[in-house]
Amino acid sequence: MPIQDEPRWDPLDALTEADRVTFSNPWPQLCPLNVPGPFYTGETDNCWTGRIHAPDHIMYGGTYFSEYVYRQPHDPAAVTAIAMAAFEDPFAGYGYDGDAHWSPQAVRTWWRDRDEVRQSVLATVSVLESEDGSASAEAALGARVYLDYLGGELEADLRRYLFRLDQGHYPVRGERLPEL
Repeated sequence: MPIQDEPRWDPLDALTEADRVTFSNPWPQLCPLNVPGPFYTGETDNCWTGRIHAPDHIMYGGTYFSEYVYRQPHDPAAVTAIAMAAFEDPFAGYGYDGDAHWSPQAVRTWWRDRDEVRQSVLATVSVLESEDGSASAEAALGARVYLDYLGGELEADLRRYLFRLDQGHYPVRGERLPEL
């Protein structure tokens, strides 16, 4: 997520009231593959509808190849895409209240333990690449994008998220980011 100029960005402001009712509070079932942030999943279906709406933000994996948020939204269009993915999930397994649950220490712990996430995503790639079909090929590509993100831009995005947790908003130019 690039550092924003004024006005301050809050992804939750992009949710409509209709969007909000499609989300629940599945934090007790949090999928550990979710990237820390306001949006996340608990138990979702495994019908693979999330990437149809939000391919830059939703991935499949874990034991049942359920959906999870691998990249937090950077603009209102991405929030809408995640809301559409949430709407399609019959288990109501998407949440937008991650800020109420993530602490700076929990984010740092997730980052420290990210190799477990990487190993899970690598296993997902292996399974997907062994299957036939365009949906599996597309999902394998998405998993590789997540791996690149884990090794690249995610660190800066999490530092901005730590700032949000501490200050109540994402940083704008000139504001110093905390260490991860």
